[in-house]
Amino acid sequence: MAKKGNRVQVILECTEHKESGLPGTSRYITTKNKKNTPDRLELKKYNPILKRKTIHKEIK
Repeated sequence: MAKKGNRVQVILECTEHKESGLPGTSRYITTKNKKNTPDRLELKKYNPILKRKTIHKEIK
């Protein structure tokens, strides 16, 4: 029987990139344990278009 885990894949999208009006998007795919972190994930990741670290929030 298949194991049912608490890990799910989430998509992180840059918050500052939307406001800048530049074309394209900065997104990362990662996993999180939904039992330990039930709320939306927020991480500082590198945005190659803005060329700096920005806050990426979980979408969907």
